[in-house]
Order: sequence, then structure tokens, then C-alpha cells
Amino acid sequence: MSKVFPRIGGRRAPAAVAAGAVVLGLLLWWLLPLGEKPPSGTIVFSTGTSSGVYQEYGERLRTELRKDMPGLKVKLLGSAGSQENVQRVATGRADFTIAAADAVETYELGHGSGAGRLRGVARLYDDYVHLIVRSDSGIRSVADLRHKRVATGLPDSGVRLIADRVLKAAGIDPHRDITPVGDGIDTGPERLQQDKIDAFFWSGGLPTKGLLALARKSAFKFVPIDGDLVTKLHNQGQQARYYRATNIPESAYPAVQQGNEVPTIAVSNILMTRTDMDPRLTEWVTRTVIKSRDGIGAHVHSAQLVDLRTAIYTDPLPLQEGARRYYRSMKP
Repeated sequence: MSKVFPRIGGRRAPAAVAAGAVVLGLLLWWLLPLGEKPPSGTIVFSTGTSSGVYQEYGERLRTELRKDMPGLKVKLLGSAGSQENVQRVATGRADFTIAAADAVETYELGHGSGAGRLRGVARLYDDYVHLIVRSDSGIRSVADLRHKRVATGLPDSGVRLIADRVLKAAGIDPHRDITPVGDGIDTGPERLQQDKIDAFFWSGGLPTKGLLALARKSAFKFVPIDGDLVTKLHNQGQQARYYRATNIPESAYPAVQQGNEVPTIAVSNILMTRTDMDPRLTEWVTRTVIKSRDGIGAHVHSAQLVDLRTAIYTDPLPLQEGARRYYRSMKP
């Protein structure tokens, strides 16, 4: 039996073709704006540690950039985290990166080299501060870390920046009242499991795969960072204004949290570049970041939170010209 297809009359055919052309045109505008030839060349993207969200997001974004700009080569450069990332872009060692807003503000307030050239591309997602200890540990609050072996992150990481501030807010000198250890998410979980440290700090998107892997090997728990500490954090200066009180939702690490939320603090992440980066290239990068949200988010849960409505808020950095062009083009 032959299939029956709806008949398009002679008068309707031109209209159907025209409608199809409009749809195709809109699709091409989304993928290839104004029929432009995609930018080419080489850029360096500074990411993070091997088990962290920055690294995974960078790898996924590179794949998406290749689809939109086949002639663009993206070199990924691992790093300690936010502080090193900011410094690399400001001084020209990298062209794009992700960094937490507090690290950006700290670099600017410290008049770091090239700080005035830093520009925002998009606000991405929030980092959540995790304080991890073994389940059988008697540590129940940040104050209980006194005289303990605590991993506060790599020296140039955003984790180190936040951990030191949280400890100070709890009345603990991070250099004298604990035994500080320079482990990050790549080594901290294993050292906790081996009883070489008593606790470690991590600041990253939810969930972080390094912690999901630890949950499959060993029992651990999160120590709450309550609202009183957040208030004390805000008293530490202008750079601390980016911290907000929140909770790690019970769905982030269900095997660990057992249906309970964990009070903590969060800080927004910014995709950033410099004033001298080609605006046309930056516009294309911005477009790829926004339209690849769902594709990247299927693998990096935090990326699902990237949103066109909030991406423009890159405080403390003004938008780079190319990013501004993109957001203006998306206005109705």
C-alpha cells in the first residue's frame, strides 16, 4: 500500500517554500551570523585541575567551538584555579578563562599586572564551597578545624582564597592554628581516604566529579558553613561581597547527604578575556557558550545554569566589546 502525502496546491507551494526559506535563514543566522566566515587562528584557554569543573567545562567548550569555528585551534592550559587563571589572562599568557568573581576582584584591588585590561564574556554558574571530612571524624564545624591537618587548596587557586577567608571568619589563623596542606580536588580526596589529612576545602560547581568518585570509595561528610560565618566574611572587605549564603541541595551528592541540605557559601564564575581580544572572535565565542548550554550541561551539570538573561552580569568586569555586541543582537 503506497503512502499518501498531503497535497500542496499550486498557490500554497510558493508560500511553503518562502516559509521554509525564512526558517533556514533564521537557523543560519543563529549558527553563522550574517553569513560571516567563522574566525580562525589559535587561542589559549586556561582551565583548572584535572578533577575539577573548570577543566571538564573547558574540554566540552573546546569541542563546541570546533563545531562553530573549524579553523580555530583552542589550546587548553591546566592551572591551579581562579587566581592563576586571572593572572594568566591579564598578562597575556592565556586568552580566555573561567574565574570566580572574588578572585577577579582581589586581583583588581591588588592592582595586579594588566588588571585594567580584563573584561567579562559571560557569567556562567556558581561555585559552592565544600568542606569535606571523614564520616567518623568528630569535626562538626569550621571551628573544630583548629590544630587539624587541613588542605586549603593549591597556592594560586580560588579555593585557597576562600578557605583562608572562611578560617579567619571562624577565628582560625590559616597559617598558625592549623597544619595547612596544599592539596586540591585532584589529590585531596585520596589523602583524606588515606588519613593523611583531616579535612579539605573545595570550591566548585555541583556536583564535582572528584567528590562523586570519592563517595564510591569512602564514606565522608560535609561540614556546614553557616550564615554567621558569611556575615563575618562580608566584614573582611570589598572582595568578600561576592559570597552569598546558600545550601548544597540534597540532590548534589545523594549518597553522602542522605536527603539533607548543607549550609554553605557560593560565588559566581565569570568567563573572561581582555580588551585587546578580537571583538568578532569574542562575539562568536559568546554565542557558542550560550547556545551550547544544553549540550555541555548534559555532561557538566553546572553548565545547565548558564542563561542568556544573567550571562551579561559579569561584575566586577565590564563586558568585552564582542560580548556586548552579541547580547545586543539578541534583544527583541
